[in-house]
Amino acid sequence: MSAWPRHVPVSTTVHCARWLRSSRSTGMNNCVETARPLSGPGTGLLAVRDSKNPAGPALLFSPDAWEGFVAALTP
Repeated sequence: MSAWPRHVPVSTTVHCARWLRSSRSTGMNNCVETARPLSGPGTGLLAVRDSKNPAGPALLFSPDAWEGFVAALTP
């Protein structure tokens, strides 16, 4: 089994994904967006990209890794 990819250089290559903006985003478009790719690079992972650069790269996280990250941020 090959290792999961850690990123995709162009987030538009994440197929069949509905990108969701953080509820903490302001009108200045300065937040992150997440998506769950359904096919192509990152299938089954969580993709995260900068909302200011939707055609830019996206980082890919396993569901467990993302939940751990978010839990660490929550007081």
